[in-house]
Amino acid sequence: MEENYAVSDYIAEFWNTLTNITLITMAVLGICSSVRYGHGKRVTAMYTGLLVVSCGSALFHMTLKYTTQLLDELPMLYTCATALYALIEIDREIRFGLMLPTLLALFQAAVTVVYIFWIPNPAFHQTAFAVTTIGTVFYAYKRFVTLNPCKETRRVLIKLRLLADIGMWGGFLLWNIDTIFCERLRSYRSYVGVPLDAILQLHGWWHIMTAYGSTYNIISVHIVRLARRGLDKQFMVHYYMGVFPYVGEAHSIKSD
Repeated sequence: MEENYAVSDYIAEFWNTLTNITLITMAVLGICSSVRYGHGKRVTAMYTGLLVVSCGSALFHMTLKYTTQLLDELPMLYTCATALYALIEIDREIRFGLMLPTLLALFQAAVTVVYIFWIPNPAFHQTAFAVTTIGTVFYAYKRFVTLNPCKETRRVLIKLRLLADIGMWGGFLLWNIDTIFCERLRSYRSYVGVPLDAILQLHGWWHIMTAYGSTYNIISVHIVRLARRGLDKQFMVHYYMGVFPYVGEAHSIKSD
């Protein structure tokens, strides 16, 4: 973990705060894309969830307060639940009415209350997040199989899935290394000093890798919904400044 107030007297964990800019940027790009092209409230809500997660994480690492820790952790659940809803209700016409969002909201509300007042244990939060994630992965696979997209869209979705897995699992690996070898990494950072110590801020790198992993996950849901509407050939993945992925119109600019 990063040393507190080592870089700034006003920011508790400077690098862990700064690295959230990655996800904030990609979330804003996603929101702008969804709104600009009218891709629906469900898509916009997914990117908005990413924005809330990234802002909550930045506030937590900036202050190290319990309240901002909740802003970091709980929106992860809500964003995943939003993606699950977007995959189940994939058509413009709502199949399940208010029943599905109500059930999802009640589950997330119950988890929130239990986590805050009865079981403030990270393991409980991780288990609840895992349950929601499993549902999301299941429906993502189901949509991919039943959708039977064209060859190009299939290639894009497979690549997005691969990039998402690299980001999430790679970030998870760095997070564990940072946790296990915390003291040793701190001694290395102390030896090299600022700003080279930023290279060894593995928690910050975890932020960056999971930012890409979660964004690629959301973009894949975005593409699946476009394919369902027969619009997948009109849109593709572009990269703002060459590094920040977003969904835009298909044109001659180099895309993925």
